[in-house]
Amino acid sequence: MNHLFNVNTEFFKVLGYSMSYIEFFGVAFGLLAVWLSAKANIWSWPVGIVNVVLAFLLYYQVQLYPDMFLQAFFFVTNILGWWRWDNPKPGEEDRKQELKVSYMKKGQILLTVIVGIAGTFILGSLASNLHHWFPTAFALPSAYPYVDSFITVMSIVTTFYMIQKKIECWIIWILVDMVAACLYFIKGVKFYSVEYFIFTLIAAFGLWHWIKEYKSYTVAAVRNPQQIE
Repeated sequence: MNHLFNVNTEFFKVLGYSMSYIEFFGVAFGLLAVWLSAKANIWSWPVGIVNVVLAFLLYYQVQLYPDMFLQAFFFVTNILGWWRWDNPKPGEEDRKQELKVSYMKKGQILLTVIVGIAGTFILGSLASNLHHWFPTAFALPSAYPYVDSFITVMSIVTTFYMIQKKIECWIIWILVDMVAACLYFIKGVKFYSVEYFIFTLIAAFGLWHWIKEYKSYTVAAVRNPQQIE
């Protein structure tokens, strides 16, 4: 592997912590992508593509295999999200002619809980055995397979809701980001841990901003009932 993409290749040190190139730039692009998402900015998707490529390489090297596989999913969904936000159906457009934000239905919330529990158990069981089934590819056992799988499963679920601009996606992201921040700190990729702590704060801002955006549709409709916002 090119030394610039090796997690052991030092970029600089901060407070005694050795920062690799891949960790630093992965975090930088990740923070930018999430901040743009919180602002409902469509450029969050192409920036996110760069982030997931770097994250895929990093997670493989620190044996967080479910998170590694998750990046392949994110690569595809970043493309889908980019297209969906830019191509709303008639009546779904906001003032920028992009997809509006909206709330989830009650059935979607129940389905999210069921999928989260079942998916975490199934994926965690599979991750626990990867080093037995494929010892050449996975020389070391998966670290914290069930916690890592919870992050993976719920990230997949909430990404679909983000593609549809569902406001509740930010509530799920807050929970996922808090768990991830703790896991990455334990695994020693501390800059990623800091990143996910910041993600938690950005997710809280995103929740507030999207609710505000949703309320603005009602205000606009009252002021101009002929205009679809």
